[in-house]
Amino acid sequence: MPLPTASGSPPHSPAHIAPFPKIITFVPVSACVFPEIDYLDWISGRPESASYDLGSSDLRRPLPDPDGVVPPELADLPEPPEDTDLETIIAEGYDVEPENVLVTAGATHANFLAVAAAINDANEDSNSDDDETGHHDPRVLVEKPGYEPLVATPEGLGATVDRFYRLEEDDYALDPSRVSGATTDDTRCIVVTNRHNPSGNRAERETIADASSAAVENDAYLIVDEVYAPFCENTDPSVFGGPTGAGLPNTVVTNSLTKFHGFGSVRIGWLVADAEFVSRAQSIMYHVPAVSGPAVALARRALFSDAQLAAQSRERIVENQELLAEFVAGRDDLTGTATAGCTYGFFEHESADGDEVSEAAWEDGILVVPGRFFDDEERFRLSLGHDGETVKKGLERFGSVLNEL
Repeated sequence: MPLPTASGSPPHSPAHIAPFPKIITFVPVSACVFPEIDYLDWISGRPESASYDLGSSDLRRPLPDPDGVVPPELADLPEPPEDTDLETIIAEGYDVEPENVLVTAGATHANFLAVAAAINDANEDSNSDDDETGHHDPRVLVEKPGYEPLVATPEGLGATVDRFYRLEEDDYALDPSRVSGATTDDTRCIVVTNRHNPSGNRAERETIADASSAAVENDAYLIVDEVYAPFCENTDPSVFGGPTGAGLPNTVVTNSLTKFHGFGSVRIGWLVADAEFVSRAQSIMYHVPAVSGPAVALARRALFSDAQLAAQSRERIVENQELLAEFVAGRDDLTGTATAGCTYGFFEHESADGDEVSEAAWEDGILVVPGRFFDDEERFRLSLGHDGETVKKGLERFGSVLNEL
């Protein structure tokens, strides 16, 4: 039978048939066309094939054996008490209640659910006279330059994506006035990354709060992808050592075990928001694959021993950031900032665009990511996630590639 419209009744239905209850409002199927995500297609298989991976941004840890499940660095860690679930452990880190946490199958899953919940909430609250069919035009505001999936996902969910700029001349800082200026009455959510992907610029909580105010003024949500927020040299008094937007009005934050903790194979993420938003995201979660029990068990073990694992990650951040800063400072042909406390950055070569740099590097077995996947064809992202010795050798070889351009 036809899908219900935004008003709750199926199109062309007889008048005597009672309308559907307004529990979940569906976007027309014709509007839901998920676009290709070129970056994920491009990167697939490359880190494993590269002699030197200077493209992956997660702090890589050893993987389980081919027939194994448990990452080696989780094998000997203690188990948390049986009555302590993963939601409780995460909630304690953010100083919120467990009802404010939804565990997901990674940060990409969390971002999908967050955007879908924000759009669905807007659909439920929309007026039937928005247009003759009862549908309105949900809009999602996303930073630029930015991470391609954060644009592709809202488009796939039927939203129109608008962009606001994080300016190169400001080192790509988050400017709440630009967020406010680009927000409209139809904006359902605003999506930012902190640290910024691809530049590494980090916004403090005060700046995030100002961006949150722009969302509140327009009855929208601010979604902050915080997978890189813990990347810093010293432990600050916040979640995993980095700033967070958790607890701010109309704000949803997402994170995972992949980038900072280095356990991408576990495939666990989460979102933190007000309880009503979490409940709405949970209802949407029933339509997508569930989180696996073994992954939850491993995540409990990892986050229960977070202090130990975070210290290891921070040691690598300090070492690799120094290597990145030294490499960039030693080259007159590169422009861009190696941000303090961050192991990745967005750089431009004086005579070659991002694809030319990436292709030349790949011919020599080195992986770097062209900037076209982040809205800037002239640049490339350099990410140092592996151990320092491997990174040092990779940078030496990459320097030789740049010398030949």
